[in-house]
Amino acid sequence: MNGLALFFRIELRVFSTIWIGQLVTRLGSAMTRFALMIWAYDQTGNATTLAMLGFYSCISFIVVAPFSGVLVDRWDRRKVMMVSDFGAGIMTIVMLIFLHTGSLQIWHLYLAESLSGFFESFQSPAYSASVSLLVPENQLTRANGLNSLANYVSSALSPIFAGLILSISGLTQILVIDICTMLLALCTLAIIRIPKPECKPTNRIGINQIFKESRFGLWYIFHRPGLAGIMIIHFFINLFGTITYFAILSPMILARTGGDTMALSTVQTSMGIAGILGALLISIWGGSGHRIRIYLLSTTISFFFADMLFAIGQSLSVWILAGVIATISIPFITSPYYALWQQKIPAEIQGRVFSVRNMFQIASQPIGFVAGGLLADFIFEPAMIAPGKMAMWLGPLIGTGAGAGMAAMFLGSALLGTLTGLAGFLFPAIRNMEKDIPNAIHLPKPRVS
Repeated sequence: MNGLALFFRIELRVFSTIWIGQLVTRLGSAMTRFALMIWAYDQTGNATTLAMLGFYSCISFIVVAPFSGVLVDRWDRRKVMMVSDFGAGIMTIVMLIFLHTGSLQIWHLYLAESLSGFFESFQSPAYSASVSLLVPENQLTRANGLNSLANYVSSALSPIFAGLILSISGLTQILVIDICTMLLALCTLAIIRIPKPECKPTNRIGINQIFKESRFGLWYIFHRPGLAGIMIIHFFINLFGTITYFAILSPMILARTGGDTMALSTVQTSMGIAGILGALLISIWGGSGHRIRIYLLSTTISFFFADMLFAIGQSLSVWILAGVIATISIPFITSPYYALWQQKIPAEIQGRVFSVRNMFQIASQPIGFVAGGLLADFIFEPAMIAPGKMAMWLGPLIGTGAGAGMAAMFLGSALLGTLTGLAGFLFPAIRNMEKDIPNAIHLPKPRVS
């Protein structure tokens, strides 16, 4: 804990100021997203409506991301973050007006999610590129651990807070709270300064130049096999995680418990708490050495043990254990991963490179959502219910009946995810990337003004 306390007290005054503001606004946004999902489901009673909210957000992010990075490298990153937060706040205000006048409709939420993905395509690379300018190289893993902590705190607490407020005062109050958290985030950004990269692009930018430079990030990554390798590995991590944890985990538990929502809630709560614990552990430890080994080993352990337990488990205690292993591992995967990019990419091109990386990673999620549902409904579930070869082979291990097909999918992700993590150790370009790719030079850290 002394390392983390020193981190906040001395080295990261500016970063911690931004981090607190982003933590608060993420919590407010997550509460709004949860409350609007409840509202949308009440209006339609259709689960597809909820899936489409995430779909629209992902698609707009993927389309805009390659071009947003070009502008992030040219613009003041602090102002980009402020405009992005402000834009998200304006959407909340518009939703509040529609709700107050009784004219809020489902398509308004789809449009809001599309705009949310648009603003996030600027916010994400601007924030990530700013971290490498504000944080010493040996503290990057710790800083990204704190970012994971912010994500898990917002995801774990937002349903609790939103559900409580909905029961007391309704959706309007949640939207008002979200607007207040946005204003607080803007205030934290207003009182700090983020240094500019030493070689910031200054030439005039037009449509043709934007398209030309948007390809630069892709070229830069794939001309460095180590970076391309970990990006591809992370694509498959996201893909397998979306197919199982995002798309089918909840219906699998409900199917195997006869619709016991309390069992599902217990597993999800345990996973949220474990995620917070994992983020705290990596933040306290720091993990500045051997980042690529931490990344690959954590990936291998998480998929092998957690997904295997979800596959063979048929009781609440086993699912809780599996969920804890899965989510406590995630900060040990993501924190060194993002620290490697911040460590190796020069600050003046991080916007373009990070945007391409983000686009590549997010692209796996729409694929995973669609594939997860189709594989479960039309292939694995029927195969594990009706008498057949798959049920005969796998039944003794994972059982049969409702939910067993989705358990078989976890068995597949355990195998494929474990092989994905081990593959990184087999390729020298990935295994040796920390010494083969030189570190970028970062500017001195500013003070709060």
